[in-house]
Formats: sequence, structure tokens, C-alpha cells
Amino acid sequence: MKRIPLLVPHVPRADNIVPYLRQIDANRWYTNFGPLSRAFEERLAVECGPGFDARHVTTVSNCTVGLELALQALGLQPGARVLIPAITFVATATAVLRVGMVPVLGDVDPRRWVLTPAIAEAACSHGRVDAILTVSTFGFAHDAAEWDALSERLGIPVVIDAAGAFGNQHAGRNTDVVYSFHATKSFAAAEGGAVVSASPERIEAIRRLANFGIDTRIGQLREVGTNGKMSEYHCAIGLASFDAWDETQRARRDLHAQYLAVLATHCPEVTLQDKSADGVYPLMVAALPRGVDMDAIRAALEADGIETRRWYSPSLNRHPALVDVPVAGSIAAAEDLGERLLGLPFYIGLEESEVVAIARALSSAIALAGATA
Repeated sequence: MKRIPLLVPHVPRADNIVPYLRQIDANRWYTNFGPLSRAFEERLAVECGPGFDARHVTTVSNCTVGLELALQALGLQPGARVLIPAITFVATATAVLRVGMVPVLGDVDPRRWVLTPAIAEAACSHGRVDAILTVSTFGFAHDAAEWDALSERLGIPVVIDAAGAFGNQHAGRNTDVVYSFHATKSFAAAEGGAVVSASPERIEAIRRLANFGIDTRIGQLREVGTNGKMSEYHCAIGLASFDAWDETQRARRDLHAQYLAVLATHCPEVTLQDKSADGVYPLMVAALPRGVDMDAIRAALEADGIETRRWYSPSLNRHPALVDVPVAGSIAAAEDLGERLLGLPFYIGLEESEVVAIARALSSAIALAGATA
């Protein structure tokens, strides 16, 4: 069997980007929120739903910078404690640390694999929490209205790290959202990101912080920001991605549905995340049965030419740079999942026969690992 890679980025072909590159040539504007950036933000606003327009969106150089600036724009004091899930990509934690705040690890729902409002509220009883940075893990779509309600009840702000959830996750009345447009995401601009907020004032503050913190009306530094702008070239790729967005969504939904059916038939031993079957997802991640050897499973699949990855594992409290990060109560579910989450090949162009081969190989590997455990 031919080798099956884990991910194959789905980025517009050069011919589809060229018309936008010609606009850049004509405009002679290459970065600093140029015409293509404005056009891209307007198109992003359409995806944000009713009540949102370009005033509610700002592009950023990448999602990590977007998270940092969204946190900074909350106006919290240095050392503010920000609750995050213990199962997430490390950038969720590093964004908190790099703006002088303290990440506090909370547990995740064992079926949905995300920090929920109920878990967050319980975590707040274990010590001070000044803000919440939840995550749309593996494209999961939170109900922003539930986070709005919790934010109002507790009097603390909420930001959603929706790096891999563009097309699924929406912002709330006072719950901001940060997206990634990295090449591996469902919607790709090679690199880049965006922050969405119902507050134009917060968006304006984030835009200023992405331009070093300069108040351009007076040409003076108002607060300390960074260089976090998304270039016109990356916006060109983003606009070309929008030209094919309907087709991309259909292809990703079809592949996800195919995987659900095939795994149910050929590898029912694994557990999948409880989330909408109709989402637009960048990854396929399965939880292995407890007690099997993850490394043995991966080695068996590698021998069959199937690339896999341990995803978001182990839980953040077990990473060397984060062992001293405070924990809010038990994170048993996160620690359990951190030992079992395996990323399977998932990309547009993956054939159904290959999905079947992956599922069968995974089932065989689990059976062998169980027999030798």
C-alpha cells in the first residue's frame, strides 16, 4: 500500500492567487492593513453571522499573536490568572505566559474533550480566575451564548481559541474568538489569523496593539504592542481560499462523514469526540482504548505506511515547561485523554479505500497491542 501522510495542506493553487497578487502590484501596498486586508476582513465578517461587519474583525499575523493581543486588550493586570483546558495545543498556554499572565489548568469534558462552562465555573471555586480562554478543540463548536452567560454571571471575560474551528465557531455578545489560517487548517492562507469581537472598541484596540501599540492619529506609542499584522500577500491567499470555500467545506464534511461510517464499521474500538457531525474539521482524532500501548499502535501503523501523531498529548501539566503551572481541581479526564488521543490521516483527496485501510490497520494494531499487553 502506498504511504498515507497525516496531513496534506489544502491551499489555493498559484493560478488562483495571481489575480490578487496583481492587485497588490497595482496598489503597491504590501502590509499595514492594506486594501486586500480590508477586503479579507469584510469577507470574514460575512462568515461571522448577523450583526457582525468589518468593524468586528481584525486580521493578525497568526493565531498565537491573536490570542496574545486578545488577552492584552482585556485590560487585565500583570499576573492575571487565565483558566485554560489542560488538553490543548501548547500555544494556548504560551500566549497567556507571553503577555505576563498565569495559565491555570482546568479539566475537560470526557466526551466533548473541551473546557465547558460548567467545568470552568467549578474550577473557579478552587482559586482566583480573572479570565477564561477556552478552546474549540479539534474544531468543536462551543455555544457562545453559554459562555456569554457565564461571563456575565462571574463578571470575568471569555475568549475562545478557535484556531482550528473557522466555519464552526462563532463569537458571542461578549465572548471573543480567535482563528488560525495556518496551512494545515480547514481554511488556509498559508499563515495568518483573525480576531472577532462584538465590540468594535476591542477590535480597534487589538488592531492598534498589532501595530506596535501606536496611536496613528498622533503618531505616538499609546501602549506596548507587537508587530502582528497580516501581510497583503497572505490576505491574497485568504481571498483565493474564499473563492473555493463552499467546495472546501463540502469536501471536508464528506470526508468526516466517511470516517465516521468507516470507523464505526471497521474499528469500533476507538472513541470519537462528541461534536456535530456536520462541522468543517481540519483533523481526525480518535481516543484509543485504555491500557493499549500508544507507541506500539503508531509503530504498527507506520509499518503499514500510515502516518499518525499523538495529538495534544500529554496533558499540559506534564510538559517540562509547564510543570509548575497551577491546576484548578482535578484534571483527571484531561490526563486520561492525554494518553490516548491519536491523530489519523485527514486531508482533501484522501480516498475512501484509504480510509477503510486506515481503520482496518488501526483495529488490527489495537488487537495486537491488547494481546501483548
